[in-house]
Amino acid sequence: MKRPRPRPITSPLLPRGVEIIVPPPPHEACTLVDRLLVYASSLIVVGSPIWFYGGLIFLYRRWRKYRALAHERSTEDDEYDDDEYDEYDDDDEYENGIGDSRRRHRRRRRRRSGYDALASRYGAALATIILLSIFGPHRRTRLGEMLGARRWRLWDAWLNYVGYTVLRDGGDDDDDLDRDIVPLAMDDASARTSSSFDPLSSPAIYAFVPHGIFPFGLAFSCLPERGYDGTWGEFRPVVATATRLFPLVRTFIDWMGGVDASRRAVSRVLSSPTTAHQSTSSPGGRRLGISPGGIAEMFETYPKPGYHPNDEAALLRHRDGMFKLALRHHVPIVPVYCFGATKMFRRVQLPRFVETLSRALRISILLLYGRWGLPIPFRQRLMYVVGRTIWPPASSSSISDDQMMTGERFDCLVREMHDAFCDEIERIFYRNRSHYGWENKTLRLV
Repeated sequence: MKRPRPRPITSPLLPRGVEIIVPPPPHEACTLVDRLLVYASSLIVVGSPIWFYGGLIFLYRRWRKYRALAHERSTEDDEYDDDEYDEYDDDDEYENGIGDSRRRHRRRRRRRSGYDALASRYGAALATIILLSIFGPHRRTRLGEMLGARRWRLWDAWLNYVGYTVLRDGGDDDDDLDRDIVPLAMDDASARTSSSFDPLSSPAIYAFVPHGIFPFGLAFSCLPERGYDGTWGEFRPVVATATRLFPLVRTFIDWMGGVDASRRAVSRVLSSPTTAHQSTSSPGGRRLGISPGGIAEMFETYPKPGYHPNDEAALLRHRDGMFKLALRHHVPIVPVYCFGATKMFRRVQLPRFVETLSRALRISILLLYGRWGLPIPFRQRLMYVVGRTIWPPASSSSISDDQMMTGERFDCLVREMHDAFCDEIERIFYRNRSHYGWENKTLRLV
């Protein structure tokens, strides 16, 4: 039975124009069972690179050990066969000792065959795990739908643990831009498009800021059905290629229809035809969720030199690829700020070259820790604030493909959308930080 969509709630304690879409669960809603589910799944999923690759190393070393022992026994048996008849001086000694010799020989062969069997088992296990991790059919989206993965009890435990809350900030009544934002003057076509925009089904790019050490903000917005139902609808998350190094994380991402963070892959989704079936029942429909800061944003927080514990950072100043794609495919961008996403884990500041290496390899090389020093996130309330939709001008659709990447007119539109997005992120942060209890926090756009 489908869960009824929540109705927006207004409160005199909120800034004007802000409404509650998903109210926070009471603190006692997170039971002991919920905590145990969160702790266990964190160790299994977040800690998967440790136990998965550690397990592969263990299997490889075992396979190599028993293969070497089997080879060693085989060499000894060959030498024993050559010298067997040289041990006896006469026939009597040979007849008396041949029985013992054969028994020792059989024991050697049994031991060698045992080593061969163990080496084969470890080798088969190693090969099977590697093949499944690369080509496994268990990551198909259809399998996730068959298992009802989005409705698992596990996700309710997580959302209770983080106090999942969603607000919509449509702006103050006195604000000239109290509905949607169009970077340049809104023409009639843009007005008609924005007025018909449905946040649950219309094509859009949902931009979640900040990324955090682990992208919990993006994950909880698209994986649990309770997370997206009635808020922004179902969409496909854009994820870094490095997530494929996390075996279980990759499985969940594939179940959600994850899209690789490459321009070609994202453009393919945004240019795909939209049908009513796609937009309501399955991932797709030209709807994407992205965390624009990416892996590099993980390092732009305290304890990095130059940052204060009260500083929040969003890596946006030189990130314009999302806006180019929005202009090219004429889809709006919906800014979402997730309060608390950066406080789920803490990290150890490593030498600067580690950050440089991470960016070059496009993987996150860092030391993180949570509760009790384990990969278990701290219990931090996540409050999502949905800002005003940023629309590309309808006139941008008249730009030819040849002008998309080089024309001055196109670059001007990109800058306008980029500036509008950064301004909107700052607006919803500073208007809602007091409600979250972050009056002393500041946001740095880098």
